[in-house]
Amino acid sequence: MRIAIDIRKINEFGVGTYIWNLVRNLENIDRRNEYLLIGSRRHFHELGPLPSNFNQLYQPDEETLWGNNCTIPLSLRRNGVDVFHVPHHEAPFFVPCRLVVTMHDCVHLLFPPEGSSKFQKYSLYLRTRRVVERASHVVAVSKSTKDDLIDIFHTNEAKISVVYNALDERFAPATPAAEERTRVLERYQLNDPFILYSGKIRPHKNLHRLIEAFAVLKTELVDDARYKNIKLIIIGDELSKHQYLRLTVIRSGVQHDVRFFGFVPYSTLRVFYQSASLFAFPSLHEGFGLPPLEAMANGLPVLASNTSSLPEVLEEAAVLVTPENVFEIARGMKLILSDEALRRQLIQKGMQQVAKFSWNVAAERVVQIYESAASQTAPVFTESRSTSMD
Repeated sequence: MRIAIDIRKINEFGVGTYIWNLVRNLENIDRRNEYLLIGSRRHFHELGPLPSNFNQLYQPDEETLWGNNCTIPLSLRRNGVDVFHVPHHEAPFFVPCRLVVTMHDCVHLLFPPEGSSKFQKYSLYLRTRRVVERASHVVAVSKSTKDDLIDIFHTNEAKISVVYNALDERFAPATPAAEERTRVLERYQLNDPFILYSGKIRPHKNLHRLIEAFAVLKTELVDDARYKNIKLIIIGDELSKHQYLRLTVIRSGVQHDVRFFGFVPYSTLRVFYQSASLFAFPSLHEGFGLPPLEAMANGLPVLASNTSSLPEVLEEAAVLVTPENVFEIARGMKLILSDEALRRQLIQKGMQQVAKFSWNVAAERVVQIYESAASQTAPVFTESRSTSMD
């Protein structure tokens, strides 16, 4: 087969992680099919050296309506592509071959951008529905996402396959040298214990309640010799882009204890994971939720929400709380900080949980989906290669 994959979002948080790990693992397992990677030279070089059956189908850096809906389909037809894989919900209007789409979540529909009009929300719904209906097969990254697709679009269940994400290979456990760890912590002036959040900063991530819960926790730890100076570190977009969080910090009286660092390099984030006291991820909705797995892989106990895909992905390896309840979030964080036996248990279970997911298995299943899409048959996954999450 000749398979095209849209890699133009490889530099984006979340989707980019998916693209990078999927392509690198397709490289390892599939030398039989030919792959055309749609993107600019910058996108293509992001992947590093690839074998001879992986080639670039060049597209400019700048995405345009004409390029998305005319140039790409014409290139697919001209190059005789059998299957086109779009690893997100924004596919061209017309695709001259079999289309496989990966749906990471339905957050854009369940939590539309603030200020969106009814027309904009409905337009977004219609565009996503068209992509889902047009696809020969849909890859959902969790059972929770599959359920959302069925509930929202009434999609035929047989058309959707759950293929779990896994730990980003760039976050594979590695212990930084003591000097590097000290250097990173000194550079960011992290001298006190800290709670860590890492991920996008969006309203559904529920960070305003995390900040409020942290303020409650601070009052309860005021006499605690170990944690009375604890900080909350938020890795993500710059605070200047999210004024409502700045107001929450000030209103909660923790402006000296909450710090926003923006995005940091993988090597720096690994030091944060290995130095924090706990990882807090009280999101209102997740299609999968990679950051908690990254934390677990680095020996950090996790607090997360008991909603959407997080109980499915994390199981009993995290303390799960109701994300709308500030006091429950605060109690969960205090429990992890104060109960050493629980901390050890969470760390052990976290390592075991991470091992249940494999990008190699995910890539094998995606290849089977390509084959079934090309032949218009239902994919049958090889049981011996499945993960324990099935």
